[in-house]
Amino acid sequence: MNKYQGRQTVANASFFSTFITTTKDGKKRPSIRFYRYFTMILIHLLFVLSFVADIQVIEGDITGSRMLGFHLADPFITTQIILSRAELPVNLLIGAFTILAFYMLFAGRAFCSWVCPYNFFGEFAERLNAKLVSKKIIKKREFDTKIRYIFLIIFWILSLVSGYLIFEIFNVVGIVSRFIIYGYSAAIWWAVLVFLAEVFFSRRFWCRYVCPIGTLYSLLSKFRAIKVSWNKEKCDHCAVCMDVCIVPKVLEITKSKNKDVPGEKFSIISGDCTMCGRCIDVCHQDALNYENRLKKLL
Repeated sequence: MNKYQGRQTVANASFFSTFITTTKDGKKRPSIRFYRYFTMILIHLLFVLSFVADIQVIEGDITGSRMLGFHLADPFITTQIILSRAELPVNLLIGAFTILAFYMLFAGRAFCSWVCPYNFFGEFAERLNAKLVSKKIIKKREFDTKIRYIFLIIFWILSLVSGYLIFEIFNVVGIVSRFIIYGYSAAIWWAVLVFLAEVFFSRRFWCRYVCPIGTLYSLLSKFRAIKVSWNKEKCDHCAVCMDVCIVPKVLEITKSKNKDVPGEKFSIISGDCTMCGRCIDVCHQDALNYENRLKKLL
């Protein structure tokens, strides 16, 4: 993929070409997407090896695991357990707070784009959806992303009232993770249905409007140290970044809010940003990049 020779969008860029990017001086290097997929695969490879070869590096699945004997737990799943059982398991709390601290202080909602196993299939579904929309085979459907807060509250209420982890029945993240690690179960057909909904109904429907895991991470990521930075002086407002962003409003808000504000660089502060780096990969003016705010504190 050479972002300097053409406008790279979800619909027109070859899927596998996006794993390699060309620099201004013509050199080839791995794109941010390559590193994201490498991270996803490596994490699940460790899960698989721990299960198959019994090497016990990281056991469990992406929603709850034990790494070298230390417990790790998804924060949203933890809240469900607390609400459904009215108890506070110490190991569970330690695991959840460990994960919370990392994403809250450093990575924000990066779990969704760098770790979540469904993201790979979601991005592929997104490409198919873009193709169908561009050919006018289906309509482009978008909804208010605040809908996800309703789902977050609904799943919490259901856990509290029923005493069960209701969301786990529908949790595509856990279903796909367990499918990769342990093999087939009938639950995978729910993930297939979600995939088809994202192809034929609405772009990234699960991730943008339903998944409470990503919603909770977005609420906790305001103070993260690593953010995407927008350089106003370099930007030519071609909007290709908003085409590839699954939550383009985070870019729209940042640009409109700071267009008349003195200064050169502005951070994408919205917790909805998944830190996927797709905007960085396609920006031909190099107006977008990662910013590590920890450097300013050191």
